[in-house]
Amino acid sequence: MLDDEPGRKRRRLWIHPIVAQRQQKGQFHKLYTDLRQDANKFKSYCRMSIETFDYLLICFHSDLNFMDTCMRRSISAEQRLLVTLRFLATGNSFASLQFEFLLGISTISGIVCHTCKVIWQRLREAVMPTPTAADWLRIADGFYKCAQFPNCIGALDGKNIRMKKPPHSGSRYFNYKQYFSVVLMALADSDYKFVIVDIGAYESTSDSRIFSVSRMGEWLRQHQLALPEPSRLPRSAGPPAPFVIMADEGFAVSPHLMRPFPRCDLDVRKGIFNYRLTRAR
Repeated sequence: MLDDEPGRKRRRLWIHPIVAQRQQKGQFHKLYTDLRQDANKFKSYCRMSIETFDYLLICFHSDLNFMDTCMRRSISAEQRLLVTLRFLATGNSFASLQFEFLLGISTISGIVCHTCKVIWQRLREAVMPTPTAADWLRIADGFYKCAQFPNCIGALDGKNIRMKKPPHSGSRYFNYKQYFSVVLMALADSDYKFVIVDIGAYESTSDSRIFSVSRMGEWLRQHQLALPEPSRLPRSAGPPAPFVIMADEGFAVSPHLMRPFPRCDLDVRKGIFNYRLTRAR
């Protein structure tokens, strides 16, 4: 589309004079080399060690390297990764980052979106692989050791992630806390690490409904999570008990999902059970 087409905002400058000084005054060109000389300062700036940063560069090098053109030089893979990590570490807006790195807002937006997609595509299987039966047993062992709650394969809950209102979305993403968000539904192990996540549901939908229609909930209903066979509880002579996910009162009970008893009319045994489940969760 040409600049003089109707409805198109005409660009006044090909490149702003301030942005043109990126290689002389931009934060990457001024700080990156010096930061690499101090491991603590580098970790404080990027929220990761130099070794981890270099490992990511090796993993993503082919995806983050672009060819120079006759019009301009491409932005290096190191700078693309640093801009993205700085955004993720600080939550600074693109408008703020443009004055740090002397890059255009649209350029920073493109860098962050592309790099995040690359990170997810390249590291998804390594960081969050599909759990096996052995993994579930290891998670259950962790919950039993730290909270003495047997046959537990994870704690489930939803979290609001604040965002800008998507175009033409009405009030679908507007939550009771009076801001726009999407829901991160996550299953975590006893080390606070995510095992399975589902992202993108509306806050206006209940946690139980979000979980029910999520891929995670579908896998659980269709027995596709490779859960171990039911096993007898410790020091129990009763029948084998299934492995379960712990959740709060916002979720519905199912054969593999356990929530506390309703708070009304609690006897001693139910009260103790609620305490132990909530403590573990």
